[in-house]
Amino acid sequence: MTYALARPLLFALDPETAHHVTLRSLRFLGRIGLAPTAGRAPAACARELMGLRFPNPVGLAAGLDKNGEYIDTLARLGFGFLEIGTVTPRPQPGNPRPRMFRLRAARAVINRMGFNNVGVDRLVENVQRARYRGVLGINIGKNFDTPLERAADDYVACLRKVYSLASYVTVNISSPNTENLRRLQGAVALDALLATLMAERRALAARHGRSVPLAVKIAPDLDRPQIEAIAASLRRHAVDAVIATNTTVTREGVSGQPHEHEAGGLSGAPLKARATSVVRQLAQALAGTLPVIGVGGIMTGADAREKIAAGASLVQLYTGLVYRGPALVRECVSELCGR
Repeated sequence: MTYALARPLLFALDPETAHHVTLRSLRFLGRIGLAPTAGRAPAACARELMGLRFPNPVGLAAGLDKNGEYIDTLARLGFGFLEIGTVTPRPQPGNPRPRMFRLRAARAVINRMGFNNVGVDRLVENVQRARYRGVLGINIGKNFDTPLERAADDYVACLRKVYSLASYVTVNISSPNTENLRRLQGAVALDALLATLMAERRALAARHGRSVPLAVKIAPDLDRPQIEAIAASLRRHAVDAVIATNTTVTREGVSGQPHEHEAGGLSGAPLKARATSVVRQLAQALAGTLPVIGVGGIMTGADAREKIAAGASLVQLYTGLVYRGPALVRECVSELCGR
């Protein structure tokens, strides 16, 4: 069954239920040899950055597979890399349901999941069981009840646990659904956090014999001085990449839509322009010193091309998959690789 035929059935379900049904169905279809698969991208499609080779520049954004339970299933869809998480040191249920809402006419989603996950130890077990050997990012965060002044402890705990398994690690300081988390993007807090994490990375690199790249994921709700301050901090601490952006707390583009007033982060088509603007400003501020990974509002191959034109080296998808399904991956790869 193609996604176009399945989507009306999935959209008749609660969004969070549909999410789990989709992933379980893809896993089942894969086990019986009927899952959608994508051919290998040509060698010319590969990208080299962070010391890693990406078979193509189109990746899966964090949030779709929070616990690393579907790595092999998602790997069949043609992504050049996968990012799982956000994971926290201890398991936590996240916010009460309902906590995910479709805004169909706007091709958007609002979520207030709240880092619901099974904890880093279970995620590590899932990654160890997976057969996927491509580029795997692991996105880490803090538990909701960890005081902000102790946030670095949670990030360090996760970094230590996932270090040997990750191709790169993303430090999520931009979810709007964990209280006060975005304060870590402030100049003083960010400098302190990055100093701690980079020191820990040096110790882990000496222990494991390899330096795992660190990326930082930022919000779209930043002005130019904030973006420039973040860029300066990333350069100062020699962070390996920046991911722009997470979801937005604004409601631009969804006026009059059902659920527009629900709390949480908005993603999908209405986020595109705001996220692309942040990519462009970051790329200008960084001047090629570290790569930008563009995410937010990519619903077509042309949208992916727009992120690259703004200065991104790679792109990631999530909400676009809700509305377009696996075909979006192939379309974006084709658009960026000319095939």
